[in-house]
Amino acid sequence: MIKDIILHLERDPSRDIVRDFAASIAEAFSAHLTGVIFTFATNIPADALGDLFVESEAEARGAIDRFETAMKRGALSVEPQLIFGTPKTFSEMARCYDLSVVMQSDEDNGINNGILIEAALFDSGRPLIIVPRIQQGGLKLDRVVCCWDGSRTAARAINDALPMLRQAGAVELFIVETEKIVNEKVLRGAEIGRHLARHDINVEVKTVRAADADVAKAILSHVADGSVDLLVMGGYGHSRLREFVFGGATRGMLSAMTVPVFMSH
Repeated sequence: MIKDIILHLERDPSRDIVRDFAASIAEAFSAHLTGVIFTFATNIPADALGDLFVESEAEARGAIDRFETAMKRGALSVEPQLIFGTPKTFSEMARCYDLSVVMQSDEDNGINNGILIEAALFDSGRPLIIVPRIQQGGLKLDRVVCCWDGSRTAARAINDALPMLRQAGAVELFIVETEKIVNEKVLRGAEIGRHLARHDINVEVKTVRAADADVAKAILSHVADGSVDLLVMGGYGHSRLREFVFGGATRGMLSAMTVPVFMSH
């Protein structure tokens, strides 16, 4: 069940599509939506930051105002929060929600949500949806593609996405074969397909071979070839000095994604 959603609001009004996308999820599942944005959290005193601090707070309050105005148009249960905190604060808050919604970075325009996404994915214990910067329109579930490689993270993502899979018009298991395959029986998807069928979710299995072992490239190519509304995949990473960093496939997807991506770790 998805009944409680936390959204990271964007300062730039041109990126408010993430707000509207999150609202469409809340509408689809009759869920409560909390819109959160942060002002600076730093060891440097606020008065030393001067105009930078004032500008940051003004932008954050502007995002809150736009959120409140936009949500008045519907009948959603919503709550805005302006918080003095960091990406870690967001991930800690997200532990008490069913789903986080964050927008993709836009490096060309100096917007980097990578640390925020990393924290929400690896530290919250909850799934999140990353909305592409080119997104147009709200949530659609006509066709959902689930990436499957038999791993723990893939299983976790598919299980967390069950509420959306139940509402999907069509669900596909997408399997990318590489040289690293160690259990072809699990990889073929028969067992996970039977499991989903017991949840009244019928799946079609699609398998491709990635000769160059570039899994992200294979997934992006598949998404580009068809009408995909949502991609479900495990968020991979590894520990480095007690911090998580994205694995290659996850990093590749986050930089070049063209559809909303539902991720779990």
